[in-house]
Amino acid sequence: MDNKEFVKDITNMDEDFAQWYTDIILKAELVDYAPVKGFMVIRPYGYALWENIQKILDAKFKQTGHKNAYFPLLIPESMLNKEKEHVEGFAPEVAWVTHGGENELAERLCVRPTSETIICTMYSKWIKSHRDLPLLINQWANVVRWEKTTRPFLRTSEFLWQEGHTLHSTAAEAKDETLKMHKIYADFCKNYLAIPVIMGRKSEKEKFAGAEETYTIEALMHDGKALQSGTSHYFGNNFAKAFNIKFQNKEGKEEFAYQTSWGMSTRIIGGIIMTHGDNRGLKLPPNIAPTQVVIVPIAQHKDGVLDKVEELKNILSVKYRVDTDIRDEYSPGYKFNYWELRGVPIRIEMGPKDIENGECILFRRDILQKEVIKIADIDSKIEETLANIQENMYKMAVKNVEDHTYVAQNLEEYLEIFNEKQGYVKIMWCGKQECEDKIKELTSSTIRCIPFEQENLSEKCAICGKMPNHMVYTARQY
Repeated sequence: MDNKEFVKDITNMDEDFAQWYTDIILKAELVDYAPVKGFMVIRPYGYALWENIQKILDAKFKQTGHKNAYFPLLIPESMLNKEKEHVEGFAPEVAWVTHGGENELAERLCVRPTSETIICTMYSKWIKSHRDLPLLINQWANVVRWEKTTRPFLRTSEFLWQEGHTLHSTAAEAKDETLKMHKIYADFCKNYLAIPVIMGRKSEKEKFAGAEETYTIEALMHDGKALQSGTSHYFGNNFAKAFNIKFQNKEGKEEFAYQTSWGMSTRIIGGIIMTHGDNRGLKLPPNIAPTQVVIVPIAQHKDGVLDKVEELKNILSVKYRVDTDIRDEYSPGYKFNYWELRGVPIRIEMGPKDIENGECILFRRDILQKEVIKIADIDSKIEETLANIQENMYKMAVKNVEDHTYVAQNLEEYLEIFNEKQGYVKIMWCGKQECEDKIKELTSSTIRCIPFEQENLSEKCAICGKMPNHMVYTARQY
């Protein structure tokens, strides 16, 4: 079976990107649709991606002093209502439990859309002295937000994530924590997911409900839409005051603690797919791929072929995540296309003649190229190639961002760009919400972030023509 036949049911990404995405996640067996609308079943291959993300981030969190805990799924309504701005932000998406068995509950219970309220309630019990601070806790959990429009990984009514919640004795320490975790997310995206991100803070309108500042990493997908890929929030002591989280400082005086929260979710898997995938399927960065190398035997019925494949797998598995495809009901061509669809970075092909010559064929998924290599050199060659693939995928993603980043000096230019193109549009902004609302109304784009790296594009706000305060990135978004 040739590749054209194998991928005939995959929509061309440049013709219908949304359908391409759906085709890929189903055919690569990342997810399936659950019986309840808006929910997804994460299949083993998709969950293996999440496990790798979890493993890497968890290690980074622990290296910076954080410990894991777990808090309840259900939150009393009265507890949720303690922080007014927070509850207003989440109210439209909250799922409620009203009955326990056949008995109506005296108080509704919220299925957590996020855990600030339950965690703050517990923190108020635990924190008494400055010696209890900082408190650095993370939890890996699921949350439920009753979304109207859903798409697997990108926006589902239930998703998996980690949420860090920390307490500090000073505002400066809490702000440092917020920015430190923000940078961890950005470095993770670059070095493991091969995804370039824009680092910055959200506008007042777009920040997290109840936060004083929200910092974001924004990634640009193949189709030119932005994906918010991770956020870190500085709460000040807004939640501490609402939940009475106080401590005695070194002078014996009582004061409110300062708080942060930060999270990354399974949404980032959608980002990996849409940043790197092509019309053959997934293209996974080696540092995160569940399988880094797959070995496909040629003429596996011939004596010694499967033995050599198994021998090679045992050698390579010491350092790499390796799989073999010895299914005898499928042709090598079918297997090639199967593993290309699943985005495995390296494929090794090996048949009787190759073994006799002490050689094998190495295929790179990122550039779709083959080369003959010596089996004796395979360990070092794979190490070198995986590193090269990781670097090359990042460079390709950077180029996509560069090719789809535009500048608008005024509203006319802004509208012209969005009528014809998709991508980031950088503009100068006065900081007023009226201008922010206007671009959303006219183009369905939003201010994705106020980047740390500022540029002076002009002396006027692109929307109203008044004195600007910031340069911002705008885009349509997922």
